[in-house]
Amino acid sequence: MPLLFSYGTLQQDDVQLLTFGRRLNGHTDELLGFEHALVTIDDPQVVAATGKTHHANVTFTTNEGSRVPGTVFEVTDGELARVDKYEAAFSYRRVAATLASGRQAWVYVYDRGSPS
Repeated sequence: MPLLFSYGTLQQDDVQLLTFGRRLNGHTDELLGFEHALVTIDDPQVVAATGKTHHANVTFTTNEGSRVPGTVFEVTDGELARVDKYEAAFSYRRVAATLASGRQAWVYVYDRGSPS
């Protein structure tokens, strides 16, 4: 089963229930070589619905000591496809990354090339 690393909303029970139809069982881990960043939410409806003006994001850095805490989950291929749709709506794309545990996982990062 694929591993999915979340540093943001996919750690929330309500988002998991909407996206996967179930709560995920996960373990804490850290994303290596990345640091926290924020992406401005341009859609006023999203701001009104969430009460947030920014999405959590991570940015790759050349600093090997950079780490982003989060949770790693086992998901099915079908669930991963659903997350692709969920994250694409916010201009995020899926990339492979190495975690502090040594495991390889998928993580979503803001795709600066996508239209807002």
